[in-house]
Amino acid sequence: MSSLESAAAIPSDLIWRLSLDRYHSMIKNGILTDEDPVELLEGWLVFKMPKNPPHRAATRLVRIAIESILPSGWYVDSQEPIALFDSEPEQDVVVVRGDTRQYLDRHPGAEDIALVVEVADTTLQRDRSLKKRIYARAGIPIYWIVNLLSRQIEVYTQPFGEAEHSDYATQQNYGLEDALPLAIEGFEIGTLSVDSLLP
Repeated sequence: MSSLESAAAIPSDLIWRLSLDRYHSMIKNGILTDEDPVELLEGWLVFKMPKNPPHRAATRLVRIAIESILPSGWYVDSQEPIALFDSEPEQDVVVVRGDTRQYLDRHPGAEDIALVVEVADTTLQRDRSLKKRIYARAGIPIYWIVNLLSRQIEVYTQPFGEAEHSDYATQQNYGLEDALPLAIEGFEIGTLSVDSLLP
């Protein structure tokens, strides 16, 4: 990897380079708390962007809509960490296998996750690059970006590649008039109106 590519792979708003074990130790010892607006992305401790009212509303709308059609054996969580190799992103919405009581001693991992959703306005660039790469590298099968700026939902599927070369093979954008399919493990369980998911 060239020095230019290496520089592009490092978040511009990084705070500190950390291993996952050290990050967990800092949380366990109270050095990092729920009040600290940070998350670990590819081994970098980075600031989380503040959330404005439309972002909060979209997160809630998406969560409620998914919960309304989700089959048993799965649940929806919001803004809680998932464990992915050298990252613990706190995505806006995630669909997780099982029951929340199954995860009392660990965070859900890639093998437990059917869908990750990020709501994007000020975070759009990060969600389309760093976060997309992290989710693809982990093999998360479906990644949605609720793009508040363009008022559309970007759906990424078929993750491939390794490390900084990870990505999704397909992208499809859904506009306000579209019905967005929701699939779990390759089976479509229903559709959601894009208009109903945007504030």
